[in-house]
Amino acid sequence: MNKQTWIRLCIAGAALLIGMSVLGPSRASEKSPESIHKSSFLLNTFVDITLYDSNDTSILDHAMDICKDYDARFSRTMETSEIYKLNHRAPGETVFSLSEETAALLSEALQYCELSDGAFDITIEPLSSLWDFSGGKKEIPDPEDISRAAQKVDYKNLRLEGNTLTFLSPDTTLDLGAIAKGYIADRIKDYLTEAGVKSAIINLGGNVLCVGGRPDGSPFQVGLRKPFADRSELAEIMSITDLSMVTSGVYERNFVINGKNYHHLLNPQTGYPYENGLISVTILSSSSSRGDGLSTVCFSLGLEGGMELINSMEGVYACFIDENYNLYYSDGMENFIQK
Repeated sequence: MNKQTWIRLCIAGAALLIGMSVLGPSRASEKSPESIHKSSFLLNTFVDITLYDSNDTSILDHAMDICKDYDARFSRTMETSEIYKLNHRAPGETVFSLSEETAALLSEALQYCELSDGAFDITIEPLSSLWDFSGGKKEIPDPEDISRAAQKVDYKNLRLEGNTLTFLSPDTTLDLGAIAKGYIADRIKDYLTEAGVKSAIINLGGNVLCVGGRPDGSPFQVGLRKPFADRSELAEIMSITDLSMVTSGVYERNFVINGKNYHHLLNPQTGYPYENGLISVTILSSSSSRGDGLSTVCFSLGLEGGMELINSMEGVYACFIDENYNLYYSDGMENFIQK
């Protein structure tokens, strides 16, 4: 492993770095007077897009429409979506022609499956549909159901050639939740750039993607929030320009039973949430889909494996937090921390 810096973090004895918020020049909730923004509930989360150098509300409207269109395409629960139809294909139906967008997302997602040797797996749907981390049930699925579902998970049962997807097993179903938000954020950024926007923030439920920096040329300040605390409480502030920051962690989609935390980052091998000593992984990169995929990959690989992977890559940086509240930075990550 390359040089690694770690810092002991003590936050009132309990809190962790999680989530993100974009800071104004002086306060977390403050936006510049010239900015316009629009919010909506999409992708099963809150979406907020802010333009700092344009007053054209039609640009915001179209950006939200892009988000809605992709949500309708990639959702595994909307009956009209492309992913839902693939997952509910007729018996014996194995070969499908995909839209360019779905094929592109699947192609990138499969790269992370390979990179992690299946620790990240987009065929996790039989397991993710068993666990309910958002409905409020707080219920552990039956162990036999978990075991049967885990046997259905294997990305190697997918074959993608161009826009043609072949299922090699009738039990294989897709869940692109670990990467779809990042892909959608990148597409929104593409549109904003084409529309002439040079200063904006795209925030898809904490997946933050910057378009340039602030109009005055200074970086955006993105705060890493303390979990389970007031949203204005920040643990760290990052100064970034034209970059993405994405976190995967155990604190948002989760429930606690008998003092044990069960979270949505599931181990495809066991069917249960990962227990590797990590609380969260934050990735800083130029692509939000890359950050989305790598944050989950690195969490699944654990501290040592994840750190080694990130330090082998150019232009990608990470912050790992373990269950003892230690912070571990990859090479170069500290350069973005506001001094």
